[in-house]
Amino acid sequence: MSIPKEPRQLMINIMYLVLTALLALNVSAEIFNAFEMVDGGLKSANSALDASNAAIPEAIKEQAKAKASFKTYADRLDGLKNTSKEGSAYIDEILDILIDESGTPDGKVDDLDYVLVGEQNKRELKGKKNYDGTTRIMVDAGKGTELLEKMKELKVQFLSFVDEADRPGIAKNLPINIDEEAWKDSPNAKLNWADFTFGHMPLGATMPIFSKFKNDIKASEAEILGYLSSKVGVGGATVVLDKYTVVSAPKKSYIIKGEKFETDVFLSASAGKDSQTGLSISVNGQSLRADGDGVAKFSQTAATTGIKKYNASITITDPVTGDRKSFKKEFEYEVGERSVAISASKMNVFYMGVKNPVEVSAAGVASDKVKVSMDGGSISKNGDGTYTVTATKPTKNAKINVSAPGMTASKVFRVKRFPTPVPKLNTKAGGTISPGELKSVQGVLPVLENFDFEAKCEILGFRMVRVAPRSDAEPIPNQGGRFKGAATAILKKAKPGDRYFFEDIKCKCPGDKGPRDIGSMSFMVR
Repeated sequence: MSIPKEPRQLMINIMYLVLTALLALNVSAEIFNAFEMVDGGLKSANSALDASNAAIPEAIKEQAKAKASFKTYADRLDGLKNTSKEGSAYIDEILDILIDESGTPDGKVDDLDYVLVGEQNKRELKGKKNYDGTTRIMVDAGKGTELLEKMKELKVQFLSFVDEADRPGIAKNLPINIDEEAWKDSPNAKLNWADFTFGHMPLGATMPIFSKFKNDIKASEAEILGYLSSKVGVGGATVVLDKYTVVSAPKKSYIIKGEKFETDVFLSASAGKDSQTGLSISVNGQSLRADGDGVAKFSQTAATTGIKKYNASITITDPVTGDRKSFKKEFEYEVGERSVAISASKMNVFYMGVKNPVEVSAAGVASDKVKVSMDGGSISKNGDGTYTVTATKPTKNAKINVSAPGMTASKVFRVKRFPTPVPKLNTKAGGTISPGELKSVQGVLPVLENFDFEAKCEILGFRMVRVAPRSDAEPIPNQGGRFKGAATAILKKAKPGDRYFFEDIKCKCPGDKGPRDIGSMSFMVR
């Protein structure tokens, strides 16, 4: 096709080319979105397999205690787990190499290998459209062939945890099953399985492939775990009953007068409905009807307060021996009356500027039905069921109000400013001091004496005066609590006979809107 001479026609042709390129980009983006969706689904499936596989080994080990011959199956669990872990780590290692080589090839996988796209700044692989890395590493460098051999090796390792007689049947169901012949029928000439699977494939398109291999490994682990479980009777019809105890599970162990006490009574060693044949349950001589799971309900109305006791008895037929065995146990619960208690965890006063801990309890009422509010401050509930009060101004009438079904209560507290701290040099507030001790002091400390809160005040500044014998006074201002500059210099001059005065000491404590004067100190150097 000749290039048009007319500028207008040339512009139209260029616009067609740009439009075609944009359409190609849109199709490409949709395809990569599909790859990401498939990869996300496989990763979710892998997480579910991990959770499932983690729960089974303990059940196998516990069941293996019932019979000596079961121990051989429990002993295979650690090797099985290590094989699966090693296989997944191998896949992750290859992925790290490909991501690095296709993004920013610096020998490691970090933020440089990703880009942020879209209004939500979605984190996306920088080289997801790059197919040079996958071809060079997986095909040319032989990593794909190595992966194929590794997967075949893993299949052999998984089957090694199966009894030799059972291996043919398990091998048919094992998810690791790679078709090594399909590449030969490809319409495009392919060198081998690795070229067929990874040759000229963009990195983003290979991500689901690697997730699928990891899924095969984890699913194979699950298959072997299921085999080992069947060998020791986990989930099967085998029942081992060697310890029994009667259990009472009350809805509440502390109830209010007039309420009804309810509890579930059952045998803790019960192993399903089949093992409950001939089961009978009674409490205080009263026969109770058990449901299909062997659970019976007992209830009685509380007429008086105090400790109440009841005796539960269960008789069961052993599913193995056919013998009938009886078990008895005594339980108790307490009946009380409704009441509310409000107490400050530290003292009967709140302080401005800090979090004041408070405990609120309403006997016999669920915590979610207790409503707490405050006048003269604010109160919030903590995760452990306690409360925190925040106060901003002094008052004698800060009131906490509590309401619960059938009761209300309130309590008045005082809100005060922090007490004025005592200025000190280390532990001394004045008196005599040696030159060495004075020179070692770092600054003036605001000490809150006999105060329960773990809170601190801050020294804003002070004036220090050195008066040496037969010399003029040396006044030095200092900003903050630590000695600085000129103040440090005249401290180093300290010698016996000198006097040091710390005056106009300003301090600020939590809740203070401005500085407060906390007095002065006087020291004689001896």
